[in-house]
Amino acid sequence: MQDALLRSLVPGVLGVLVRRGADFAAAEDAVQDALLEAVRVWPADPPREPKGWLITVAWRKFLDAARADTARRRREDTVEAEPPGGPVTTKDETLRLYFLCAHPTLTPSSAVALTLRAVGGLTTRQIAEAYLVPEATMAQRISRAKRTVSGVRLDRAGDVATVLRVLYLVFNEGYSGDVDLAAEAIRLTRQLAAVIDHPEVAGLLALMLLHHARRAARTAADGSLVPLAEQDRSRWDTTAIAEGVDILQRALSRDRLGEFQAQAAIAALHADAPAAAETDWVQIVEWYDELLRLNDSPVVRLNRAVAVGEADGPRAGLAALAELSDTLPRYTAVAAYLHERDGDRRTAARLYAEAARKALNRAERDHLTRRAARLNAELRG
Repeated sequence: MQDALLRSLVPGVLGVLVRRGADFAAAEDAVQDALLEAVRVWPADPPREPKGWLITVAWRKFLDAARADTARRRREDTVEAEPPGGPVTTKDETLRLYFLCAHPTLTPSSAVALTLRAVGGLTTRQIAEAYLVPEATMAQRISRAKRTVSGVRLDRAGDVATVLRVLYLVFNEGYSGDVDLAAEAIRLTRQLAAVIDHPEVAGLLALMLLHHARRAARTAADGSLVPLAEQDRSRWDTTAIAEGVDILQRALSRDRLGEFQAQAAIAALHADAPAAAETDWVQIVEWYDELLRLNDSPVVRLNRAVAVGEADGPRAGLAALAELSDTLPRYTAVAAYLHERDGDRRTAARLYAEAARKALNRAERDHLTRRAARLNAELRG
């Protein structure tokens, strides 16, 4: 419970320090020191105002470090007149901090990684998995980003596209169940949509709502994954679906299509089908073609191959898949599914087992292992 509380408070505390003039790297160091102090002190002496306590301690940690730097003495003397913690503002600093992390001095990928680490609270390993790169590579990227912004006043907001990428990665990490940040990502995207009239912001919000609406049906009582085609659709949140579809339709009516709107349109078609067999796969393929025109990435092509397999038959899907590298994450799992659809259970069983060995989390590994075991049992029978 304490860990969850600390995680929820970090962005606001970090935002206050940055707003007061601390450079990003120094502010994050100070906040981390304050968190360690909280872990030590709070069990025996919990504060009445946890956020105010963290701000007070983090700011003192920052000032202690700043005193060693003569160039910072004037700023320190100016702010010392304010009570160490300052008034605990009710304003949510988190969204502002997302924009500050999308700083013009950083590349988009570095801005996303730094924000996920410092604001989203994700570990370097989790960010590396989101980026599909080794953890050591991501650690170096984050270190370089921190060095880049060290000593720079983050008072120039970055671009909306970078912030949207950050929010979507945070949402997906939360949606995976490893870190529950999905609801926070939706909340922040609602805030962003309220202050920025942009169809892609609306598209991202719609996409999040449509995916989140299926969350209760994604896992069985034992925690195992339930594929989309097998989910109990009565457990889907119809209110969230209706809101997502409405937001999407208004965004699409502006005729400024972007990646998130196209993805949301695909999600809406899944949500609109009363049963898996009634899914409009032909239209989904058309939306994937639109998405490819906006972002011709291997991941989009992989997902399109699945849709082609549903719309035009598994062999058409396998032909589309053959155009991609077999080193692509989830390639083997998709190949297994399409071979199973085509009636080649022996090949499918082998590929499911191979995909299970490559899985990035236990739930996915167990799901693929069960698929392989079921087909092997059928072959022996």
